[in-house]
Amino acid sequence: MPHPIPRRQFLSQTAAIGAGLYVAGTAAAAESTSPNEKLNLGIIGPGGRGASNLAGVSSENIVAICDVDARRAAQAFEAYPNAARYEDFRKMLDNETLDGVVVSTPDHTHAYCSITAMRQGLNCYCEKPLTRTVQEARLVAQTAKEYHVVTQMGTQIHATDNYRRVVEVIRSGAIGPVREVKVWVGKGWGGTSWPTDKPPVPEGVNWDLWLGPSAYRPYHPAYIPAQWRRWWDFGGGTLADMGCHYIDLVFWALDLRHPLTCEASGPPPHPETAPSGLKVTWTYPERGEQPPVTLTWTDGDMIEHVHDGHDLGGAGVYFVGDEGSLYANYGTYKLFPEEKFADFTPPEQTIPNSIGHHAEWIRACKTGEPTTCNFDYSGALTESVLLGTVAYRIGRKIEWDGAELKATNAPEAANVVWQPSRPEWEL
Repeated sequence: MPHPIPRRQFLSQTAAIGAGLYVAGTAAAAESTSPNEKLNLGIIGPGGRGASNLAGVSSENIVAICDVDARRAAQAFEAYPNAARYEDFRKMLDNETLDGVVVSTPDHTHAYCSITAMRQGLNCYCEKPLTRTVQEARLVAQTAKEYHVVTQMGTQIHATDNYRRVVEVIRSGAIGPVREVKVWVGKGWGGTSWPTDKPPVPEGVNWDLWLGPSAYRPYHPAYIPAQWRRWWDFGGGTLADMGCHYIDLVFWALDLRHPLTCEASGPPPHPETAPSGLKVTWTYPERGEQPPVTLTWTDGDMIEHVHDGHDLGGAGVYFVGDEGSLYANYGTYKLFPEEKFADFTPPEQTIPNSIGHHAEWIRACKTGEPTTCNFDYSGALTESVLLGTVAYRIGRKIEWDGAELKATNAPEAANVVWQPSRPEWEL
């Protein structure tokens, strides 16, 4: 009789087989553990966006919940009284028998939480953007590949029927080859300088753990909850917040990967905070028979929402093809010129409807089936999005070598592509 294989190893091996990887001993594992068994999950950050992610995986065994802010975690603790409670996720990983983790922390701790978990063989679902820096996104993707774990970035809109239908229309050639895309989001995460007063840390908040790898600075309610997105040390403004949702559609439909160039404009760069409005332009090379494409992003008080005479509202994606244009938002799409496409018949459906973004990850953890926003795909997407903040912060157009992860014409970009961590938080 074969020796039983630990549950975590079984799930990792099953995922590897599903991804086309050979792992010795998997046949024996398949006899010892059922893929229909519920996963044992640890939740890192159950408040805010994390509450939705927790609900998304609630079909599984929630065995541990971790948060540095007991106030934000109170509702989750009450809903799952049998789950172990943690303040430090590293202790959770050491103490619990887990199959996977769900990471819904602020951006600056995404990479550390995800990589630490994956290095222990755990499957990982992480909120967008995948990381705070470009270099972290590459490291997260490499780690997922090295440890053969199942991953999914939390771009939930990717699972909607509308995004799938838009991809099919673009790929069908209905508007011809696409050479230009405009993306805009009216949200503005502009910030101000660091607060100078030093109020006491609220009871139940471990401020040092909340800071994680970021440089130490005194607690202030201007940062939490949510407002941390305004500061470079913790987030990346509107582009980092929303870019992975809207630019995801462009990446998917046009098979994009690494840009050739990136440049940005807005108010004079502030060393501490993101701008109130931003414009970023990337150029991408030919992909097979697809022509080069220019992608432009605008946000905040710099949004450009009128295209070809059409006022398209506060957020959207506008594909410009040789034979027409397509506007899409989260829920709908529309073709232009309207008279040309009045009798348009959508192409045959080729992309299956999703069972749900969280459900995809859960199923993949059990069966090895692929996820649609694994860390290879979403890592490259995050790299490209965050490169826009790099170009803005250094105030210079970047000529980008995606393979080497460096700006060939701007060595100073390296100081933003990669940023140091506090001791004990290095990756």
